[in-house]
Amino acid sequence: MSAEAKPRGNVVTRLAKRARPGLQTLAVLHAGPFRRYIIGTSISDTGTWMQVMAQGWVMSTLTDKAIMLGMVNFASGLPMIFLTMFGGSAADRFDKRVILVWTQIVQIALAIVIGVLIFTSRIQIWHIITVAGLLGIAFAFEHPALSALVPELVKREEIASAVALDRAVFHCARLVGPSVGGIIVGLWGAACAFFTNAITFVAFIIALLSLPPRAIGSKEEEEKRASGIKDGFRYVWADKPSLAMVGMIASMTIFIFPVVSVMMPLYVRDILHFGPDRLGYLMAFSGIGSVIGAITLVSIPRPSRLGWMMGAALAVTCGVLALGRVSAFGFAAPSLVVVSFGLSLIFGLSNTIVQERAPSHLRGRVSAVMGLGFFGLMPLTSLGVTSLADAIGMRTALTASAIGYGVTALFILSRIGDGMSETPATITSPAEEPATV
Repeated sequence: MSAEAKPRGNVVTRLAKRARPGLQTLAVLHAGPFRRYIIGTSISDTGTWMQVMAQGWVMSTLTDKAIMLGMVNFASGLPMIFLTMFGGSAADRFDKRVILVWTQIVQIALAIVIGVLIFTSRIQIWHIITVAGLLGIAFAFEHPALSALVPELVKREEIASAVALDRAVFHCARLVGPSVGGIIVGLWGAACAFFTNAITFVAFIIALLSLPPRAIGSKEEEEKRASGIKDGFRYVWADKPSLAMVGMIASMTIFIFPVVSVMMPLYVRDILHFGPDRLGYLMAFSGIGSVIGAITLVSIPRPSRLGWMMGAALAVTCGVLALGRVSAFGFAAPSLVVVSFGLSLIFGLSNTIVQERAPSHLRGRVSAVMGLGFFGLMPLTSLGVTSLADAIGMRTALTASAIGYGVTALFILSRIGDGMSETPATITSPAEEPATV
């Protein structure tokens, strides 16, 4: 080979290596269970985000108190505290498809109930709070089953790619759903958004029914699947990278999500002085940042994860600080893009790291522990931060939340070091501290 040919070959090799993560990610979309799952969940998630937007707007027309919006999240998150670990245990022991089908049916019924109450002008705050509590019960079983199902639809070396695509689809729905929901609410009323969401669940049910059942493992593996819910906590406590990722999710839940999610309808109405259409657009801008974060997640190599997470944490902090200062939609929208980009990247990397490390027989319970870091804390933090906003003002609450998150997140990441970049070994016992290679 000539001296001139060698550099060209090296360049081609380097380009191929750079393109490989994206190509590997797209490879999981070949015909099969995962592709059917992605199609079904993309339709369902779009409807769900339409309902989220519509519900927030309905609440803002029923009350001007931020704490009442917090009460909805309190009601939906309270069942997660008590039932999520049971949901994770059920996901490990039983067919995840059956669990998910029943949770979709429950959500269809509840969406129709709220839609009818809105359509007949009988809707009251307690209706929304009660239904939120029932949805929380369903979600306590849905979340761990859904999180643990995705890795089962692909090969183990494809888990990171599957999680990245799942997150990307979720955030694309978050981009489309609220904007479409805002238009629907403006044209035909909020009830139509709830009815549309009920219909979208059918697509996901069809996809779930097309998936193959979980293969029955050996007697030893099935006994591990039937072990207690404490094994999930033991595993996460022993595996320091997984524990750190739960801490990262918890810090976002405590400081950031209540101010950029729960209070957003009041922020748009009272700070920016706009209506439901602009709320939908602002949520769509949030979706843009989330999609960019999910796409970026695909190309992040394992050794670079720590640096990216630190950068994302700083982006979230600066973005929320900006939201606390601006008064114009033109400045609030890009600030929210930055925040949602950072949150999406951190959430996606955290979930990827935990799912890669978790042994298959514990994945449901480990997913449940991960869920507790978000949904389990959300009811308490929603009340706390919204009460703080009522007491000291929304702008001051945004500033305090940004500073609190920045300090906490960077402390966690500085303590874990390069542990999150290490390749996990096969773990045989949840009580054993996992080794790394």
